[in-house]
Amino acid sequence: MTGAEVLDVARDAIMTLIYVASPVMLVGLLVGVVISLLQAVTQIQEMTLAFVPKILAIFLSLLIALPFMAEKLQAEMMRIAARIASG
Repeated sequence: MTGAEVLDVARDAIMTLIYVASPVMLVGLLVGVVISLLQAVTQIQEMTLAFVPKILAIFLSLLIALPFMAEKLQAEMMRIAARIASG
């Protein structure tokens, strides 16, 4: 495997990682910002108020995005397997 092929596989892996992680990370970010604004407006500084909704939202987003994530990971594995098979 040449250096260019290694870089190509690494670039594809990093892009797949970004595609797979971004739905869950964006949901966590949005829920965190909303909860932080709510805490700032109401002056409630309860720690569980920050974590429980975020955990629930991330769990729900995982349930919804799991087929998309599995399809992206399978496609990446098939590309890598094809490269290995082709030599």
